[in-house]
Amino acid sequence: MTIRSFTFTPADGVPPAVAPFAHATAAAQTLYVTGQMPTDTTGAVVGTGIEEQTDRVLRNLLRVTELCGGALEDVVSVRAYLLDWAEYAEFNAAYAAWFPDRLPSRTCVGVTGLAVGARVEIDWMCWRAGGWGR
Repeated sequence: MTIRSFTFTPADGVPPAVAPFAHATAAAQTLYVTGQMPTDTTGAVVGTGIEEQTDRVLRNLLRVTELCGGALEDVVSVRAYLLDWAEYAEFNAAYAAWFPDRLPSRTCVGVTGLAVGARVEIDWMCWRAGGWGR
């Protein structure tokens, strides 16, 4: 099995990395997309509310997935981390709008802190029969 890592730059339409990591790693037909924050390509946090931040995080995840040759339909599992569990209902509303036809499996946990002052961080795993590449 070949393992391949993908790293992108803001010129590719993704936020800059804030630590030493690949934006995604492919192993056979599975793509593991690193947790994304609600930041734009300058690294600035977008929005103050959970719904706006959730939307930005999902946009960032989708962009990384697209750069690896995938699409939203390839998402099979999601992990979400919320700073404030009281925002769970609002998070779910923003999240569900992204998956109107098929929900992937999901884990959602409350945490005591997130990088860059974010309210939410999400990572996901994707699967494609044809594998992954740019």
